[in-house]
Amino acid sequence: MPVKPILSVVLLTALCSVAAVAAQSEPSNPSNLVAQNPAGTSPAATAESKRADVYYYFTLGHLLEQQFETSGQYELADQSIDAYKKALEIDPDSSVAHERLAEIDAKSQHIKDAVLEANQALKIDPKNVDAHRLLARIYIRSLGDMSTGEVQKTSIDKAIAQFQAILALQPSDSYSALWLARLYRFENQHGEAEKVLRSVLQREPDNEQALEQLSQLLMDQGRSQEAVGLLSQAANDSSSPDLYDMLGDAYSQQKDWPKAEDAYRKAIEQEPDEPTHRQGLAQALIAQEKYPEALAQFKKLSELQPATAENYVRMAEIYRRLGQFDQAQSSLLRAKELAPGNLQVLYNEALLYEDQGQYGEAIKILTDAIASMKAQAKDSTAAGNANALAILYEQLGLVYRRAQNYPEAIETFQQMGKLGPDGQKRAEMLLIDTYREDRDIDRAIAETKKALADSPNDPNLTVTLAMLYGEKADAPEATKLLQGMLQGNPNDQEIYIDLAQVQERGKQYPEAEKSAEKAEQMAHGPADKATAWFMLGAIYERQKKFEQAEQEFRKVLEQNPNNAPALNYYGYMLADQGVRLDEATSLIQKAVKREPNNGAYLDSLGWAYYKQNKLSEAEEYLRKAVDRDSHDPTILSHLGDVYLKMGQNERAAETLERALSEWQKAVPADYDAQKVNQVDTQLKTLKKRLAQKSSPDAPRPQ
Repeated sequence: MPVKPILSVVLLTALCSVAAVAAQSEPSNPSNLVAQNPAGTSPAATAESKRADVYYYFTLGHLLEQQFETSGQYELADQSIDAYKKALEIDPDSSVAHERLAEIDAKSQHIKDAVLEANQALKIDPKNVDAHRLLARIYIRSLGDMSTGEVQKTSIDKAIAQFQAILALQPSDSYSALWLARLYRFENQHGEAEKVLRSVLQREPDNEQALEQLSQLLMDQGRSQEAVGLLSQAANDSSSPDLYDMLGDAYSQQKDWPKAEDAYRKAIEQEPDEPTHRQGLAQALIAQEKYPEALAQFKKLSELQPATAENYVRMAEIYRRLGQFDQAQSSLLRAKELAPGNLQVLYNEALLYEDQGQYGEAIKILTDAIASMKAQAKDSTAAGNANALAILYEQLGLVYRRAQNYPEAIETFQQMGKLGPDGQKRAEMLLIDTYREDRDIDRAIAETKKALADSPNDPNLTVTLAMLYGEKADAPEATKLLQGMLQGNPNDQEIYIDLAQVQERGKQYPEAEKSAEKAEQMAHGPADKATAWFMLGAIYERQKKFEQAEQEFRKVLEQNPNNAPALNYYGYMLADQGVRLDEATSLIQKAVKREPNNGAYLDSLGWAYYKQNKLSEAEEYLRKAVDRDSHDPTILSHLGDVYLKMGQNERAAETLERALSEWQKAVPADYDAQKVNQVDTQLKTLKKRLAQKSSPDAPRPQ
């Protein structure tokens, strides 16, 4: 084989340095060399000559391999392969030469040859760790190219076998141990993965990759408390920012947001310019509804990552929640500059229009995005495209629903259901909820039963059916369904909350109280307890047990002062009684600040102003509430009361007429005969007054 001039020079100086490696390739059976001894040559001289040839070709192959790694020129790889093969022609039993040939085969993408050579090396020397490592790498790299699960599993099993062999030879090889644990986890061999990871941590307590894998494994198994303990101890011992970040993730999974916030802040103290720490902190702050603080983190992230559109999208989301629509629009414009045509940006732009009540604009953006995506792909049911389309269809249907265009919403969700099994499942639930919101409870029940016939063991569908029976005020049937789901384990907590709700809707207040109290006893953490307290507060309020209701709402707000539903309910309860009106208004204002487009909260604030005789403010907020939900009879009757008090009798009559009409369409659980009679009486009195006013004595002719 011809050698390039530069290589002949390098070869002379490198032979000695590589000889130590090549020495491992010494002929395993020197008698073969003697048998081939030409006549007249001494056996020792022949053996020495052939050994020198092996060294030469091995060293040449190694040098060419290094040259290939530096330059990426594949002809050098081919020359290296030829050199190693010549060495093996002389000594076919050299395990090291087979292993090096396998290595250059793998590097130059001759994968099948690499596997054959590595296995040949192991046949000669089963303890050749480098050959085991090479095979493990090949099997790992091949996973991304696998199209079928069966072929992929075969590669995973082969990789596992190689890593097991490596660890049998070198038990302290943490790299191989971590890979073995990953593969065990992939095959759901969680016990084996845990053993491997704990053995690594026993040797190397500060191994962050092992800590991360083990903590994630524990969290995946629902053992988040163990993960927190593991990471807390490790973080205290090493004060590593990455460990604090992982600890924040563990607390986040537990939904212990204050502790997650604290962990992320400690990570940031040590590594202030690492984006992942700030991203975790921002999420923890959002979960606690600390929106201004979360906004500050995303602003800092936009400085650290000026070309990342997602940071501006998240800023827009927060501005939108705060009702600062101009700033939200500015953030989205910046995101569009960085990522033109980005689906997430378009999606959030539609949400912004929707929150401003500009439903037509939101619908246009979403329909255009759907049309564009369909035009780009002939097969719109391909997995990735179908998932993106499903998200767009869902949001489009929700916009139609919010605009109270129920026929279009139903049509959109039906289209979404054609995108595949996952989209169909989600579309079923959206359709059911749309029929419910349109107050077609019977159709909603029929659709739920149809879905249950296909998926009889789906707990979500069973709960949905029970809640629909609750809407019909059929508490016994709803209770029967939910009690059948109780399993005597911690998951029953959510079922007891559902039971309390349907029993409250059916005016079975003693039973509802017991269910809510049971949910409180079974609560897993602060958030679950707050849900049970809120439910109890609502049940007491319905019975006009206002002092007990107040105690429960206060407990919720002590746990989370920013709980918008509790702020609203508590404030409305006080306002409706006409007591502590300043406090009531302040509570509701806080709720509106957190959800400025919530029709129920706007109604509460308008009603509180009405009770304070601040009629212009009352009208402003109640009109906004009607814009959000024009079919809510309570909101309409409140606005009618405001017009009455303002002396605008015609507008009052029109609004109360609408309220009475909506009361007649209300679902059974919402129907309040006392309020209906009150509106009816008001309207009759008002119509008499208007009739008298419109029929004065005719003026006498002059």
